[in-house]
Amino acid sequence: MVVSYSNVSAEVLEAIKNKYPLGFSNHVIKVKTRGDDFFYAITVDTDDASYLVKVPVKIDTKGISDEDSLGDMNDEKDSDDSYASEEPSAEPED
Repeated sequence: MVVSYSNVSAEVLEAIKNKYPLGFSNHVIKVKTRGDDFFYAITVDTDDASYLVKVPVKIDTKGISDEDSLGDMNDEKDSDDSYASEEPSAEPED
């Protein structure tokens, strides 16, 4: 059964607290629906049914922008190339 977290019964809420005593943030799954639509959910079982509980997810948009991370990757690539000239030769030394 699929149900929204805001609409779960007391029994299901208790089952969630028992299954995820430290919180469920590391157990959220992405469920795809028709087309490009999706929602996030957790699973929980009671004596009567198994539930897919839709949960709200807040995506952290703060941090490094795409341009910054691409610049960092290019810098790393340049520094990795410098190691190629320092590799030992395959010829044995005399």
